[in-house]
Amino acid sequence: MYKSYFLIKYEYFINMLINRFKNFLTLIGNRFSHSVKLHSSSKLNLLKLRLKHRCSVVIEEQTQVLGSLIFDRENASISIGKRVFITGSVIAAQNIEIGDDVLISWGTTIVDHNSHSISFSHRENDAVDWMAGKKDWTHVKIAPVKISSKVWIGFNAIILKGVTIGEGAVIGAGSVVTKDVPAWTIVAGNPARVIREIPENER
Repeated sequence: MYKSYFLIKYEYFINMLINRFKNFLTLIGNRFSHSVKLHSSSKLNLLKLRLKHRCSVVIEEQTQVLGSLIFDRENASISIGKRVFITGSVIAAQNIEIGDDVLISWGTTIVDHNSHSISFSHRENDAVDWMAGKKDWTHVKIAPVKISSKVWIGFNAIILKGVTIGEGAVIGAGSVVTKDVPAWTIVAGNPARVIREIPENER
């Protein structure tokens, strides 16, 4: 049996209101979150904030988060430094750390987990379990991501789990970053590779 277009739109609207209300309760300190700290000089798009129980968000001064902050699992944390600009998506199941003076362009995805197990026998119920809010993360690989200060990430780049991007690095548009990026280098491609170093006179 299929749902009508009207019913789908109605359910979407109701669910959106419920999620926004949960986020509001979180921001005033209820049980849905451990901590949400936004500096008074910074901006956060609440419509793109998706929280879980006991998650932690810290956003330092003069930072604009116009993209999405999404928590896929409880007890995860996202910390964002000073003078950061984000229009992409940051998706955490454990920990994502972003330093100061970082630019993250539109369409970019930063994620600290694989979402699903490689083994079908461990992921066969993921779609149904996720919808019911009881996804099993036991066999999903998770590793923290660190974006150091002064990094620029071009549009539509993908930063995968366990990656550390060194200070001042530039990630080319459309790159897929699967391993650590040295400081003051330009990387690009899929998988991303070092194109060249950035000399002192270009810093």
